[in-house]
Amino acid sequence: MRNVENASLSGLYVYPIKSCAGISLESAALDPTGLRHDRRWMLVDETGEFMSQRAHPRMALISTRLSDELLVASAPGMPDLEIPLRLENEDLIDVCVFGDTNLGARVGKDADRWFGEFLTFPCRLVYKPDDDPRLVDSLYAASGDQVGFADGFAFLLISEASLEDLNDRLEDPLPMNRFRPNFVIRGCDPYAEDGWSRLRVGGVPFRVAEACPRCAITTVDQGTGIRAKEPLRTLATYRKFGGEVYFGRNLIHDAPGTVRVGDPIETTPRWSVFQHFS
Repeated sequence: MRNVENASLSGLYVYPIKSCAGISLESAALDPTGLRHDRRWMLVDETGEFMSQRAHPRMALISTRLSDELLVASAPGMPDLEIPLRLENEDLIDVCVFGDTNLGARVGKDADRWFGEFLTFPCRLVYKPDDDPRLVDSLYAASGDQVGFADGFAFLLISEASLEDLNDRLEDPLPMNRFRPNFVIRGCDPYAEDGWSRLRVGGVPFRVAEACPRCAITTVDQGTGIRAKEPLRTLATYRKFGGEVYFGRNLIHDAPGTVRVGDPIETTPRWSVFQHFS
């Protein structure tokens, strides 16, 4: 591996409840499924199918904060909802994320009512049990690689330079939270992440997996829950391949550890990068 000149981790985010607002952190420990507490909770409909901002953009307005014992959810016009971090509920149901069926532990009727009232849609809040692994389905995956309730990978990385390049093409610049990354990198060229095969953040090694296909969630203003046409319209003019629009890179971690804002970045280039989305 080699150091990327002056490159460092400039942003670190977890999203405890899938598709709800994220939390900016200064440091985070890595569990088998990714950053601790990242997408360990999820809202599902009455059939057990996951819910997201794709169909429910108001989920962007649900924020969370963490304490030693609690996850606290907040939303406009709602009282705070306290959710224990250590769940002992044995009420398990089948839940589905993009075709993967796993178990989810129901948090409770009070939580279901709270989210259902705010979203005006019947739903249930579930937690990912530790003893029901969901394996990463990828050409880059190794035996035992896991993910929680994230779409497909435990980590998403985007560089500040890539967003700056996109914003230079937009009439109204967008903040990084539109893209919901876990890691933000400072000090590299735009889309340099497409050319890396491996990455080390501080002392933690990662494999750089598939480019991330982007969906309608990127068009939802994370502060208002209102949907528009950008950035997908502009990204499609220069980041479209095989019918998908790509922005950011998925990662798989190779070891436990702790990552911190300010950590230096080391990378290994791909042997052949014949196009950005290889």
